[in-house]
Amino acid sequence: MAHNLLKGKRGIIFGALDKRSIAWKVAQVAKAEGAEFTLTNAPIAMRMGAINQLAEECGSEIIPADATSIEDLENLFTKSMEILGGKIDFVLHSIGMSPNVRKGRDYGNLNYDWLTKTLDVSAISFHKVMQTAEKLDAMNEWGSIMALSYIAAQRSFPDYSDMAQAKAMLESIARSYGERFARLKKVRVNTISQSPTMTTAGSGVGGFDVFFSYADKMSPLGNATAEDCANYCVTMFSDMTKMVTMQNLMHDGGFSSSGITDDLIEQLTKE
Repeated sequence: MAHNLLKGKRGIIFGALDKRSIAWKVAQVAKAEGAEFTLTNAPIAMRMGAINQLAEECGSEIIPADATSIEDLENLFTKSMEILGGKIDFVLHSIGMSPNVRKGRDYGNLNYDWLTKTLDVSAISFHKVMQTAEKLDAMNEWGSIMALSYIAAQRSFPDYSDMAQAKAMLESIARSYGERFARLKKVRVNTISQSPTMTTAGSGVGGFDVFFSYADKMSPLGNATAEDCANYCVTMFSDMTKMVTMQNLMHDGGFSSSGITDDLIEQLTKE
């Protein structure tokens, strides 16, 4: 049931790859709540996905952009303002990629050139997005910028590898740019630390099925779904949360605050 939370708001959504993507779900909920927005992804990711279907469903235009390229980002914000008829009210950064993880490199044998790529795509691009928006004066006052993070920024998880460093940097950038954007334009900047989610990117991490099951048993409410995360993101884009900024918001069914749960005790007892 929609509540017109984003009626009259304009946005840019990064990272919708396919129907399993959190960004895809965010676009659907944002549209239902009255928003207008452009969709964007890297050209190579667009060839892999089905973003044209989402664009047709939401009545949105697609602007290809490599989030690590300042030139592409300048074009993205400029064209988005032209298409949408004004400055931007919300931005979703749903971008993450590690060549080391994709190619199965052990954490003790990282390719450092690939590590640099991981950090640029998964974290530094967030700074580039906000710096570009600031320089173009593209954000409306009281706008909201969100990025998707993960608890590996604070805790160690096997096989998450250098993406853990990228998420830690992502959250640091949110705090630092959040302070700056709040002073300049009253724009709020936050990250959401989501449960392990059956997305194309998430399921590419080694041992994901086992960890998904473990996290579900360790979370009193169970793992948060992509749909639930989309609802949370849209709430953060709305005026209902206009005083929340510089936060990493846990959206994980209670996983981050649990020591152990009855479900896990029961399983371990059986074993």
